[in-house]
Amino acid sequence: MKWRGKASLAVLVAGCALLAACTNVTPPPSGTAASSEAAQNTSFDGIPPVRLPADAAPMADFLKAEVASDEGDRKNAVIFYQDASQADPHNASLHLKLASIYVRDGDLKKALEEVNAALALDPNMLDARLLAAGLKSATGDEAGAEQEYQQALKIDPKSQEAYLYLGTLYAKQGKYDAALGVFRKMIDIDPHSFLGYYYAGRVAAASQNYPLAEDYFRQALNLNPDSELVLMDVALLRELEDKPQDAIRIYQKILAADPANDTARKRLASLYVGQKKFDQALTELKKVEGMETNPEDTRIKIGLLYFERGDFERAATEFNLVLGAEPNNTRVHYYLGTVYGEMNEPEKAEAQFDQVPPDSDHYIESRIHLAYLYDKDEHYDQALAALQQALDQKPKDTELMNFMAGVYREKKDLPAAINIAKKMVELEPKNDKFHFTLGALYDEAKEKQLSIEQMREAIKLNPANAQALNYLGYTYAEMGTNLGEAESLIRRALQIEPEDGFYIDSLGWVYYQQGHYDKAVKELERAWDLAGDDPTITEHLADAYEKLGKIKQANNLYKDALSKAKETDQVARLRDKLQALRDDTHAHP
Repeated sequence: MKWRGKASLAVLVAGCALLAACTNVTPPPSGTAASSEAAQNTSFDGIPPVRLPADAAPMADFLKAEVASDEGDRKNAVIFYQDASQADPHNASLHLKLASIYVRDGDLKKALEEVNAALALDPNMLDARLLAAGLKSATGDEAGAEQEYQQALKIDPKSQEAYLYLGTLYAKQGKYDAALGVFRKMIDIDPHSFLGYYYAGRVAAASQNYPLAEDYFRQALNLNPDSELVLMDVALLRELEDKPQDAIRIYQKILAADPANDTARKRLASLYVGQKKFDQALTELKKVEGMETNPEDTRIKIGLLYFERGDFERAATEFNLVLGAEPNNTRVHYYLGTVYGEMNEPEKAEAQFDQVPPDSDHYIESRIHLAYLYDKDEHYDQALAALQQALDQKPKDTELMNFMAGVYREKKDLPAAINIAKKMVELEPKNDKFHFTLGALYDEAKEKQLSIEQMREAIKLNPANAQALNYLGYTYAEMGTNLGEAESLIRRALQIEPEDGFYIDSLGWVYYQQGHYDKAVKELERAWDLAGDDPTITEHLADAYEKLGKIKQANNLYKDALSKAKETDQVARLRDKLQALRDDTHAHP
């Protein structure tokens, strides 16, 4: 029996969109390879030949590059953009496109060449100017980066991005007054600039002007009261001001919202140690270092913001620029690997995760992400190896074991999955969810009695475990035994989750097994409306229709279930039922 309940481009180009895309590609000058090519003559069903325009080649290459880029085919996107750029060498936008892809793939040298080519053609292209500044900063040319940001502000005096990165560049160089002046301009332009207030606060704190930092952080929190970024720095500020109790309260608030924030947890632990054994937990120098800001730190935070918003392309760009300046930043390798994972580029994700060493705070998370990517691609042995690396660091982590049991299950290695689940139960015998997992695995292994025992234990530990209540009730219904208890168990599950289509199906199946076919159809139709994509629910409803003599409806639903079924046993069973209906129809025309 399957796990029931809530268990664990194409590209369409319309005519107007095509024209809009093509407006970004300027016609090549006369004398180029594209313009000298003879126009193609085509004839179709008597329609006169059409002479293609001279700019057709770069247009076509541009569109092919856009499609390849949208589909994540970076290799062909680069080739097509290069072809379009060669056919249309005076198009700055194509050079910028290439530069963006090179940054995205971590080739900063080629990116800088292309962005310089774009600026040579169009010195007032703001996006190219900002990217050039980021590339120069990432490659250590801070003076060049400063000049680029200044040029960007001449092009657009209201560019928040230029102010942000110029300010953090000044802060990195220790030019706190200049940095603060930049962030004040940023706030003057946009009084609701959260990042303006936040970074002004960081610069003020780094320059040890704590009252001013307090004021800027307060204004940032007025705009975003739950911001972890600001709360972390306010807590650090409390440490700098020798107010450990205030810092402790803030760290506790952060951890209540985000228990995985290892940085907050370590600083909180340091404060506790400091209160018990030292006059203060950290020296003033270390605290001040914790408040410093620089362009790489800024890009990490901006990249994380893009990530949270689902803008993975821009997040990847920011993280690659950081790694250009800090190639050994394992935290950013982890972040970038996560981004590539979200973009469905497992090879690039794996390359980044492999840069995260075992002593990193993000090592275990990197192994889990890697295992997820392997599992999704059905590379089960590689997923298990990654999980084992994580377990080697935390050998009693039952959540890691749970993931591993799931991978073994998908690999069809039920004995190994069961052994892992047994260890989970041994480590946490009061965890009803682990008993449920073990019970469901026993059921798949055709160990019905052992499955029933584990489900009963899960319900004993947690009478509100709706999954276990339904699973046990459905098991009895499938076996055709204890149907009164089965109905009671499933009704208890439905009191907890009344709109769960699988639970409603279970109740309908109990009625079917009891011979109450009218009542069964009523519940099964409701279940099918809620979860009709499930072939078992569809099959159950077809069975009930067949009992009531609704042969046509039953036949249609059996075909529907067969088109969705994946399990070998169910496929064979459905074929037999369809054949039986055909035989019966021929026997009784």
